[in-house]
Amino acid sequence: MTQQTVLIVDDEPDIRELLEITLSRMGLDTLSAADLAEARDLLSSGAADLCLTDMKLPDGNGIALVEHIQEHYPQLPVAMITAHGSVDTAITALKAGAFDFVSKPIELDNLRKLVTTALKLAQANTGLGYASHTALIGRTPVIEALRGHITKLARSQAPVYISGESGSGKEIVARLIHSNGPRSSGPFIPVNCGAIPQELMESELFGHKKGSFTGATDNKEGLFQAAQGGTLFLDEVADLPLPMQVKLLRVIQEKAVRPIGANEEISTDVRVLSATHKNLAVEVEEGRFRNDLYYRINVINLPVPSLRERREDIPRLAEFFLKRLTSGEGNGQLTLEDSALEALAAYNFPGNVRELENILERACALCSGNRIVADDLHLPSTAPAQAATRDSSSESWHPEEAFGDMESYLEDMERRILARALEESRWNKTSAAKLLGISFRSLRYRLKKLDLDQ
Repeated sequence: MTQQTVLIVDDEPDIRELLEITLSRMGLDTLSAADLAEARDLLSSGAADLCLTDMKLPDGNGIALVEHIQEHYPQLPVAMITAHGSVDTAITALKAGAFDFVSKPIELDNLRKLVTTALKLAQANTGLGYASHTALIGRTPVIEALRGHITKLARSQAPVYISGESGSGKEIVARLIHSNGPRSSGPFIPVNCGAIPQELMESELFGHKKGSFTGATDNKEGLFQAAQGGTLFLDEVADLPLPMQVKLLRVIQEKAVRPIGANEEISTDVRVLSATHKNLAVEVEEGRFRNDLYYRINVINLPVPSLRERREDIPRLAEFFLKRLTSGEGNGQLTLEDSALEALAAYNFPGNVRELENILERACALCSGNRIVADDLHLPSTAPAQAATRDSSSESWHPEEAFGDMESYLEDMERRILARALEESRWNKTSAAKLLGISFRSLRYRLKKLDLDQ
């Protein structure tokens, strides 16, 4: 295997020498440059597999070099060497396209981890593989654009904030970023921040030492430690309480955690991806989410389109789900009649792709034979958005035309409320009942009555 080469760009001879010695002990060749002009000349030779650059250079700054590499050598990972505590500089470098950053004074263990991870990009795929490709179903322009963004972001260590409605596929996107990057051999640890009780949250995320509090009978590894060398996906990050947001910010900035009861911090090598269906900017404005944490996790914002924005993908998605739902049953492949496809195309899907899958799962159980017709879908007669966007002052609006009879309308409203509660509680029926203020038995009855218990 050809020995890999690292280009070091720094105007301080002592720093260059330290990096050269460290990298040579890792079995790597090095090239050195003291300024931007010399670095550009060495880059043109095509010999480098990784670039490490200081921020301050005699004839410019490292951001200019990052941008130059992004434009002319997009497959070459570049990492920024920043002053200690220069969070703004690090974020600027990541937004410009830097793979990652390391702070001065340079901790050699962290440097070695960064270099090892970055050099794995040379062996990583340049596009989504077949197995990953099938996880993101669709051929609409917005989905093709999303695939392109995933491929690019998989080559970076920048924190990514994945935004989108509930059920749109944010966790799938996070898994694709992980599985197509240099951390793919490491663990992918998803955690629903809204599902962890507040009193257990610090222990769950950072771990604890035996005897550190009542009930701590053993040492416990936190989720950050469990994700070592891989990716930690913080789903519904907006649900973190403010005190925990402060601690999370420190962990992300310092790349170290302190378990409850521990005297020393433990360094972490984890990429953090986060997501929420809430508008995080609004949460910041209203004081429910810290601005500094928002700034730190939202280095790159990756929006995931709703199903309404890609209706043309519904037939492909439906075919994929039906194959998965009927595999191994020995009853033959179920197909959707034209009437069912037309009904799905007209529906508004407030629950997005997850709702489509649930609708088809229910239809599979209720249909006769191997064909699903529109009636098997049990869709609400009026899509929620259609009712919500009506102008109540319009003289041309006739409630009886919009809703039909009162009983059907009330059932539709109840179905939407129950579906929203289930979405909010991640399909935990006990939590959904508490959210609605009703008993579990009452919820179970209502779900059965409305064919939502499948």
